[in-house]
Amino acid sequence: MKNRPCQRVALFAAVFLVLLTVPVLAAGEGTGALPVFYQTIWSLLPPAVAIALALVTKEVYSSLFLGILTGGLLWSGFSFEGTVTHVFQDGIVSALSNGYNVGIIAFLVILGAMVSLMNRSGGSAAFGRWAQKNIKTRTGAQLATIVLGILIFVDDYFNCLTVGSVMLPVTDSHHVSRAKLAYLIDATAAPICIIAPISSWAAAVSAFVDDGSGLALFIRAIPYNYYALLTIIMMIGLVVMKVDFGPMAVHEANADKGDLFSGKNPYATESESDVSDSGTVADLVAPIVVLVACCVMGMIYSGGFFSGASFVDAFSGSDASVGLLLGSAFGLAFTIGFYLLRRRMGFKEMMDCIPEGFKAMVPAILILTFAWSLKAMTDSLGAREFVAAVVQNSAQSFQLLLPAIVFVIGCLLAFATGTSWGTFGILIPIVLSVFPLESGNPLSIICVSACMAGAVCGDHCSPISDTTIMASAGAKCDHVSHVSTQLPYAVTAAAVSCVTYIVAGTFATAGIAAWLALPVGIALMLLTLAVAARFKRV
Repeated sequence: MKNRPCQRVALFAAVFLVLLTVPVLAAGEGTGALPVFYQTIWSLLPPAVAIALALVTKEVYSSLFLGILTGGLLWSGFSFEGTVTHVFQDGIVSALSNGYNVGIIAFLVILGAMVSLMNRSGGSAAFGRWAQKNIKTRTGAQLATIVLGILIFVDDYFNCLTVGSVMLPVTDSHHVSRAKLAYLIDATAAPICIIAPISSWAAAVSAFVDDGSGLALFIRAIPYNYYALLTIIMMIGLVVMKVDFGPMAVHEANADKGDLFSGKNPYATESESDVSDSGTVADLVAPIVVLVACCVMGMIYSGGFFSGASFVDAFSGSDASVGLLLGSAFGLAFTIGFYLLRRRMGFKEMMDCIPEGFKAMVPAILILTFAWSLKAMTDSLGAREFVAAVVQNSAQSFQLLLPAIVFVIGCLLAFATGTSWGTFGILIPIVLSVFPLESGNPLSIICVSACMAGAVCGDHCSPISDTTIMASAGAKCDHVSHVSTQLPYAVTAAAVSCVTYIVAGTFATAGIAAWLALPVGIALMLLTLAVAARFKRV
């Protein structure tokens, strides 16, 4: 037992060295940076290293850094100076100096401060007491989490952290594991945003269509976004039918015995603050409602609504980083003033909550920083261009299976890069060049939707995805535990979605209404859950 840490380090080093030796041998003596590895399959090695090591070692920080280091080595041609410069200057420093990223980090810090304020005011505790009286079962607690996640459809970042902070005491009181809470948060974040016309995701998709019809295209693609729709069906089915499988079943069984974390709680060192006994539900609800309203206002402000743009155009052109930062700042100001007027705590005590909130978000910020840096490594190696070329060269050959192929490629690209927006930003222009909208080919809408569905699926599965990271932070769950428990569920939904895209492609090619594939997918998903429930009883 005493040698286990040494064995883990040895395994860690061995896997890393083997993964690096392969491309060195492949490159031969001419290893000279870009000509050898740029826009080749080796450009996907850095995220592969990070993901494999994270799943094997159950340790995310060093795994991500070794993935970043792999990218630096490949980019520099295994030059020491070039690797160090690329990793730190072009990777970590560049990620932390990016305006969009800084806005998201500031949003996290402010939201962490608000959560700390709401906890210390007694608002969260009061809501927990109210929920214990009105939500009687574990099923009710999980369904309430789903409903709240659906209602907060404006942005996935905001969704993850808000739903987590509000529902955490409720699910804890009903012995729902933190891993299950993280899954429910994650499954009502991106899948809801990608089918909500008024959301930051709709704005992102609209930006990738050149002729100004992006929002209309987004709305037309909703019925064919099988992964998002089937994930929602699956999530509700799992809760109502009381079915869990894979690692999640172990976590839920442990939670039923009182161990919500299955032994691994990265937030165990958080200090317990004095909580007011006089808090009410209003002390939680009022700041949340104002925060939602302010974030919506911030989003449309960043899109030029107050400068004359229409509401739809403002949302389509919004900047999520700016909008959420402005909204959360006003939300924090309201919360401080609200608690001062209600005499919930003194001004100095409220100021003490700000660094507490910052500390609570440090794990999420650290993982996000490494994930952004890893994305910079894959970008510098031309991973996007490599995948785009593969898709473009094979698109015309498999029209019948093209929706399923686009979905799978979207899954793999988003999984490897940890970015869903970047994924459909790559694939949507390619699909529209192969099947222009004006051609009237039904495969164009189906394939555009497959791009978005694949991006969300890969985003769900990837441990380096920012949404996955924030879902872990929102539930205060160990990140690797969240990824490992969610993966079987995401893969199940992906498999059913892939079959549904094959059906849709077949229908569209045969001249049958392609929307009929959705009922087929829903029936297949319910059948899958029924089989899982049957095996559970056996």
